Amino acid sequence: MNSIFIEEASKVTPDSQVLINMVSKRVRQLSAGSRPMVPVEGRMGLADIALAEIAQGRLVFVAKPENSEEPQE
Repeated sequence: MNSIFIEEASKVTPDSQVLINMVSKRVRQLSAGSRPMVPVEGRMGLADIALAEIAQGRLVFVAKPENSEEPQE
């Protein structure tokens, strides 16, 4: 992984655990055939692509509310 991508993505998502989870999930999606949302330059690995997507704001984390229960009938 390129340290520049890590630094830029950390500015957007400062919580390292959230960043790790986002990158991990996106790498799985990319390896399964999803198309990158950013231009791929040179020999970027899947993690670099995911980090670049986060740094450019194309991939964001949305947390579910803790008290989100499904309505009962």
